[in-house]
Amino acid sequence: MISIVIVDDVKKSRDTLEKMLLNYCPDSEILGKAGSAKEAYGLIRDKQPQLVLLDIEMPNGTGFDLLEMFDDINFEVIFTTAFDQYALKAIKFCALDYLLKPIDIKELIQSIHKASLRINEHSKKDSNYSHLLTNLKHKNSPTNKLALPTQEGLVFIIVHDIIRCEAEGNYTSIFFKDGTRLLTTRKIKGFQELLSEHDFFRIHRSHLVNLNCIEKYYKGDGGYVLMIDGSTIDVARRKKEDFLERLSRV
Repeated sequence: MISIVIVDDVKKSRDTLEKMLLNYCPDSEILGKAGSAKEAYGLIRDKQPQLVLLDIEMPNGTGFDLLEMFDDINFEVIFTTAFDQYALKAIKFCALDYLLKPIDIKELIQSIHKASLRINEHSKKDSNYSHLLTNLKHKNSPTNKLALPTQEGLVFIIVHDIIRCEAEGNYTSIFFKDGTRLLTTRKIKGFQELLSEHDFFRIHRSHLVNLNCIEKYYKGDGGYVLMIDGSTIDVARRKKEDFLERLSRV
């Protein structure tokens, strides 16, 4: 059994989610429901759930405000939200689960299963949540940190230290200004979605580059770029026009 607390400011949403869990997730035990961050804080402290299904946008305090009330977050979190696109990217990138409203039953079942696996494997990392909160507070900072998932766990890096990303099947290699390389357990598409806001451009299906780390562009059918680490990367022909336009704005 996995013990759960539901937090949502809309009573109908709380009740609907509870019914979905009882009907489709038989291993779920609902310890209680709360309609505000303040109420949820007391409920979570009292009941000590393994998992919190947490709405983000609530009056009188967001879901992130609730998480900040805890010195130690010893429970898993699945966000249930229609929150802004940046937050969704950040949540997903930090390997946290989220469900978009209206909640799909299949996605709910999958998310509960993932949370159950993490709980059973004792693989929760409090720093994931505190790091997410920091990223959301300072999302416009050029020195924003990111959590990169690897086979050993999360590695925290500064965005502007990245020169380029290279796809390796379902993995992605990250190359840094200090000459180091890190293999992450995320596809390059995930990096493209997150890093496009930080002057990164996917010039080829296998390559995402930091536009600020391009030393020279060489003309050609698609052309190619010379990066500051000495690497040369082809620009896909179909990407050339968009790339040159984007490069002119850096």
